[in-house]
Amino acid sequence: MNASTAKTSEFHLINDVWGGLASMLVALPSSIAFGVLVFSAISPELAGQGALVGMIGAAALGLVAPFAGGTPALITAPCAPAAAVLSGLAITLVNGHVPAERIPGLLALTALLAALFQALYGLLKGGQLIKYIPYPVVSGYLSGVGLIIALGQFPKLLGLPGDTELLQGLRSPEFWKWPGIIVGIVTIAVMLLAGRLTRKIPAAILALVSGVVCYLILGLFDRSLLTIENNPLVIGPIGSSTPFLQNVGDRFGSLLTINLDDIKLVIYSALALSVLLSIDTLKTGVVLGALTRTRPNSNRELFGQGIANLSSFVAGGMPGAGTMGPTLVNVTSGGRRTLSGFIEGVFVVLAILFLSPLIAWVPIGALAGILLVVAFRMFDWEAFGLLKNSETRLDFVVIAAVVIVAETVGLISASATGIGLAILLFIRDQIRGSVLRRRATLRVISSKTRRLESERSILDEHGVDAAFCELQGNLFFGTTDNLFTELEPDLKVRKWMLFDLRRVQSMDYTAAHLFEQIHERLKENGGGLLFSGMPSRLPSRQDLHGYMKKVGLIGGDGDDIRIFDIRDEALEWMETRILEAAGWTRKAESAALGLDQIELFSGCGDEVLDALRECIVERTVRAGENVFRHGDAGDEIFFVRRGEVRILLPLKGEKVHHLATFGRGDFFGEMAFLDRGTRSADAEAKTDCDLYVLSREEFDRHAMKDAVLGERVFERIARAVSLHLRHTDTEVRALEER
Repeated sequence: MNASTAKTSEFHLINDVWGGLASMLVALPSSIAFGVLVFSAISPELAGQGALVGMIGAAALGLVAPFAGGTPALITAPCAPAAAVLSGLAITLVNGHVPAERIPGLLALTALLAALFQALYGLLKGGQLIKYIPYPVVSGYLSGVGLIIALGQFPKLLGLPGDTELLQGLRSPEFWKWPGIIVGIVTIAVMLLAGRLTRKIPAAILALVSGVVCYLILGLFDRSLLTIENNPLVIGPIGSSTPFLQNVGDRFGSLLTINLDDIKLVIYSALALSVLLSIDTLKTGVVLGALTRTRPNSNRELFGQGIANLSSFVAGGMPGAGTMGPTLVNVTSGGRRTLSGFIEGVFVVLAILFLSPLIAWVPIGALAGILLVVAFRMFDWEAFGLLKNSETRLDFVVIAAVVIVAETVGLISASATGIGLAILLFIRDQIRGSVLRRRATLRVISSKTRRLESERSILDEHGVDAAFCELQGNLFFGTTDNLFTELEPDLKVRKWMLFDLRRVQSMDYTAAHLFEQIHERLKENGGGLLFSGMPSRLPSRQDLHGYMKKVGLIGGDGDDIRIFDIRDEALEWMETRILEAAGWTRKAESAALGLDQIELFSGCGDEVLDALRECIVERTVRAGENVFRHGDAGDEIFFVRRGEVRILLPLKGEKVHHLATFGRGDFFGEMAFLDRGTRSADAEAKTDCDLYVLSREEFDRHAMKDAVLGERVFERIARAVSLHLRHTDTEVRALEER
């Protein structure tokens, strides 16, 4: 290691130490407050135990999460969602008359199951799925958590007795403990104003110190406040009745006593907790990635968070997540590596070992003030702005519904409500847009088989008998009714309808039944239903063709729904049906046409035809052979006497794009004939072909002698090209309409 590298490494280490220290100063007060919040819900006398559980959780998570998850600079600590879920569960268990001595064990079981769920999410690659939960649901849930925390802290701020409800306490000033209220107000004020005064010291530390100092000043006037034993205004003695290693052993031993009834009691809370912790972590990871220009591995991080919360359970601590506040402080203080998160955990351990006697004097009112500010900031106040626009009012309703259910019923029911509303939001978004991407009749859209003018006139007249529809998105019960409404006018007049399914994402039985109805309506008109571009595997991994077979839409006895690999084949098939209905017959394999039977020269007169015969040569090309290739020099125009020729545009990777197919009586190669440039594409015989070949050089030689010949030929070529371009314009307009 050279001197420059050593200096850089030392610089990074110093930054990581400062980042770890700064983030600890933010994470530790919050962890203590969250632990007190949870355990005081069981009994006010357990506030000291709750503070210790919060600190142990911060230590265990800080030491394990950085290396298990691997996201640089991410700080994992006990968080508000965990406090809300566990305190809500504690209150439910207390109201359910569960013995108080059993509740800490059930809370630990909840944390254990949540940790296992998180690890499972990571193993099953669920990191992407959790991020796709609609924001209104997440906003409503977090706002509900914030409101629960706030409502739980007002009684502590006022110093109300444990059995006093908030409304009753607000109407009973005689219950209020003014020293705690004053401390809480000072803490809140400092917490809100700290950012304006200095950014070097975390607001939570300034607020906590201010609350402690205010409490001690009040103690100078009331000596009873300076007693730590049986003092409801402070956390009280912090410690455990059993040594740490024995506590770890007891945790493992408690796993043997878990029964099915215990799991049933907490399973829904564990699920809600695991999802909330995962969302909190991933949300913090996204912000962190934007700041450090990195891209966290969401699946690995979820697995790592599960392992970290598992270690917190073993140590007797509180679960947590990658938290925004400490993480941002870590980054702004210089922490950039995984080591900074580990150092934060080391500092928490040192605080537990050396500062526990001082933490015992932290006022409950100060913690309540800190949590009230946290809850205020968690609440999505910007959601009220959604009421201004009619398009976003439903999103506000979703947020409000989740918050109301969280407050009136519980966080578990709010989870179910959120999932249900997420489904409704998805259906709403699907219904807002049409699955019908574009629609056109065969009057304006055609296959790549170039039609003669006589055939084109038939298609212009009867092309309304067939329609092409390109579908997109999800074909399910929420979109099929709208699709049927859009197509109903077509079903009254069309014989054939082609559905291109290339952009379809999924399909359910309702959509299959709709296609069956459409097919029956078309059969009554003398036609039927066609599919093209059917994907072999959808993003949902649904086998669309196999699904249609399973539900009986295709593949049954007497089934006449036609399926084509590519859209052009289906368009050509419908064109052929329309032409045949008008008396046209396919003549690709018939005898070769004479020069007077080529449509371009129809009605030219014997004099012009005789002149052409002098400069035209005949050529036979076998199926699969090239008439010419891209880049070839040549000035010939080709007239098809018999067979079909495909024009193919070469692409990279030896791939080709099919431009057009020319049949009996048509012509191709006119570009090189007119400008004498190189060939722009390949011309390949689709079947055995007989061709007339007219060289521009030879033609010019004869045209010099007969001006009428040149005039007639160029006029007819120009008219044919013009008609083709006009039809192309119409087709492009139909395909590009928005």
